[in-house]
Amino acid sequence: MSRIGKLPIEIPPGVEVTQAGAEVTVKGPKGTLCKVLPGEIKIQIEENQVVVTRPEDKRYKSLHGLTRTLVANMIEGVTKGFQKNLEIVGVGYRAALQGNKLVLQLGYSHPVEFIPPPGIEIEVPSATKISIKGIDKEQVGALAASIRAQKVPEPYKGKGVRYEGEYVRRKVGKAGA
Repeated sequence: MSRIGKLPIEIPPGVEVTQAGAEVTVKGPKGTLCKVLPGEIKIQIEENQVVVTRPEDKRYKSLHGLTRTLVANMIEGVTKGFQKNLEIVGVGYRAALQGNKLVLQLGYSHPVEFIPPPGIEIEVPSATKISIKGIDKEQVGALAASIRAQKVPEPYKGKGVRYEGEYVRRKVGKAGA
């Protein structure tokens, strides 16, 4: 049995979890999330806990822990929310917010623009810091990854967009004569 999958999930006060077939809906103070989960994995909602069980077939072992984690992330998202922070390193590299649109200057001949999907909020506390917030962990991570992919940190000078606290392994440059 999966070590993660067999753990029950506590439902905090103010959160409502409902199930209709394979679709699980979680409502909380920050919003509502719906996700269609594998139908063979059974989700039982008891009092203030959610218990995930699976059939004894080998095919569902990996889905057991995944399903439990997805439900736990939905509950955490509607109560606390998720946040990813990015740093911009490089001379002339900067970020700015124009309305709800993120505009990045990353050394290209044109600015790179991002419009966040509904439910995702972008903040720019300084010209070199970006904060992405939302209730859906998958959307927050995907947007942060696509912003980072515009200019991945290079190993010689470390210039680019990186996650906060990310270590960029540096290489030695050309040997001088």
